[in-house]
Amino acid sequence: MTLRTLLAACIVATILPATAQEGPVIGEGQADVGTLVDALEPKEPIRMRGIRLARGDVGSPAVAPEPAKVSLLITFETNSAVLTPRSRKSLDVVGQALASDKLTPFRFAIEGHADPRGIPAANLKLSQLRAQSVRAYLVDSMKIDAARLDAVGKGDRELMNKANPEAPENRRVTIVNLSR
Repeated sequence: MTLRTLLAACIVATILPATAQEGPVIGEGQADVGTLVDALEPKEPIRMRGIRLARGDVGSPAVAPEPAKVSLLITFETNSAVLTPRSRKSLDVVGQALASDKLTPFRFAIEGHADPRGIPAANLKLSQLRAQSVRAYLVDSMKIDAARLDAVGKGDRELMNKANPEAPENRRVTIVNLSR
């Protein structure tokens, strides 16, 4: 890496807004359709002017934004992928948002997350089952096209609250817009 490239990278890092690893965190019963649509709608690329990113590259390059995503605190019984009645109510709102005109053109990943209690392989399997449970509910009960939803288990690799690994926000489902 040349000094010029390193300097450009430092400038870009300091002028771009800091973004969290996750989108907003919404608790059960707190989501409304409008909030979810706004959080999941793709964002426009960031344009930068007058920064030379590589030799001979001048202008207004587009910087790809982070994917639109939202983390939902969906409740499951301990060591279970069975949805609770309260989580189904939250997913009804998610289904309404995904069925909105603004979001119907897009595909989404439903990422299941787990806290680090237990064996990592078991946490990965449990997070996959939870993501599949959410996907199945949205497809079967909310009539969302199955081709628009991918279930992905993340296990305990992406803790939201690293200071408290057993915190409920580490046991969550994240919905990510795949339209990059």
